[in-house]
Amino acid sequence: MPMNSLRQKITFGYYAIGTLMVGISLFAFVELRLIEEKILAGGLISEFFDATLEVRRFEKNFFLYRQAADMAENRRYILRAQALLRENREAFGAFASTSRIAGLHDRLDRYAALMDEYEFVGGRDEPRKEGLEASIRKLGQEIVAVAEEIARAKRSTLQTSVARYRLALLASIALLVLAVIAIGQILSRRVAQPLKNMEESMEAVANGKLMRLDMPANDREIASLVNAFNHVLRELELRHLLRSEKLASLGTMLSGVAHELNNPLSNISSSCQILMEEGEQADPAFRNELLGQIDEQTIRARNIVRSLLDFARDREFRAESLNLAQLIDETLRFLKGQMPAQITLSVEVPAGLVLQGDKQRLQQVFLNLVKNALEALEGAGEVRISAVLREDAAVSPPLGSGAHFHVLGRCESRGAVVDIEIRDNGSGIPAEILPRIFDPFFTTKDVGKGSGLGLFVVFEIIEEHGGCIAVESEPGRGTAFLIRLPLYQNSAEGAPSSPSPVSPERAALLPLSAGMPHAGTGRGKG
Repeated sequence: MPMNSLRQKITFGYYAIGTLMVGISLFAFVELRLIEEKILAGGLISEFFDATLEVRRFEKNFFLYRQAADMAENRRYILRAQALLRENREAFGAFASTSRIAGLHDRLDRYAALMDEYEFVGGRDEPRKEGLEASIRKLGQEIVAVAEEIARAKRSTLQTSVARYRLALLASIALLVLAVIAIGQILSRRVAQPLKNMEESMEAVANGKLMRLDMPANDREIASLVNAFNHVLRELELRHLLRSEKLASLGTMLSGVAHELNNPLSNISSSCQILMEEGEQADPAFRNELLGQIDEQTIRARNIVRSLLDFARDREFRAESLNLAQLIDETLRFLKGQMPAQITLSVEVPAGLVLQGDKQRLQQVFLNLVKNALEALEGAGEVRISAVLREDAAVSPPLGSGAHFHVLGRCESRGAVVDIEIRDNGSGIPAEILPRIFDPFFTTKDVGKGSGLGLFVVFEIIEEHGGCIAVESEPGRGTAFLIRLPLYQNSAEGAPSSPSPVSPERAALLPLSAGMPHAGTGRGKG
């Protein structure tokens, strides 16, 4: 079973080391038990050997001094040796063969019989007594020799067992050390090295290199950390690109502002020059008229700069009442400096149409869509912006239908809505890329000329306002972007609360068309 968790691997390492230690302990216990049994058997053999020596000692004393006590002790040790041999055959069998033990037992029996016969003969038959004495001495020497041989075998066996146990114990300890080192190396390679790689990648990110972290291991914990780290990197990258996108829009607006400021500044300069030339001789009414023009143009320039500052300022979502016609007109002023003379721009928006929304964000929507339309026209054509108020979203016609429509977002607004259309008669968008134009980072522009986030930001802002967006396009017949926004009104019945702000940086986590047919997220030149 593959281990895909650091916890499993560490637990396996502990279990492996524990199993080795238990195995070595059991081995040591069994070996010690065997040695203990051999030591006990060796004790019996030593006792038997001592008994045979005592038999010979009292035998010699009896032959020298003819004392009954020596004969009794001799007989007692013979009985002891016979009992040890008879009752511990298994212990003796560990150091001598069965035939050897049987022969030793037979010699003891014959030795005892000869001693009894020697005592019975006494001094009545000296020749026979001498023959018996010689036989007893010879048989006693054989018994002692065999007992000594078994004792030597016992000592040799014990020494061999102890040496083998010592070697086995050293080998087990060496095996345990090697196993611990091997398991440590495996854990280091499987645990420490991936963490080290992550540390180096994070350090690189801290130094400004936003590079994704490759999966250094398949462990669940490492994978979770890597995914979280890569998600943070994507958020940082997306935030950076969104800021770049806004800066690009800001550059477009600056170009328009320069063009727009030129007229009021020229009027202010001309009026000031006239006043300086006329001096005190100027007609009071004419002078007041010039001063009024200066004041009017100053206010106009101030409003232009204020619009630019409002767009450039980073702030949270803030819904306010906005006159749609004025909002579109103010946004279009920023694009006048970039609009070729061969392009016709028409606006059909009711003058009194007011909705609630974030001015800065909606300006960015109109700015991105109109810029895309201008680029699609390639220097000549028509862009038309229109808006329609619909009193009840529930009975309003669908935002878009047909083979060339793709709708994004949930059109679940209740009450009045406003449908805004931005249409151009350019070359259109190929059907194969139409479902992808709202995807983040998708663009058909050359490298370095677009980030692929313009239409993605548009979708996010529309969704942020609780609306939805559709695109209709057919190659050779132009493109139309349709936006439906809820028209929040302060009525007697109360107005719905403003939508919760949704940060564009959450793109990596949000489904782009939840609950609707997937339509992609980007225009061919977005």
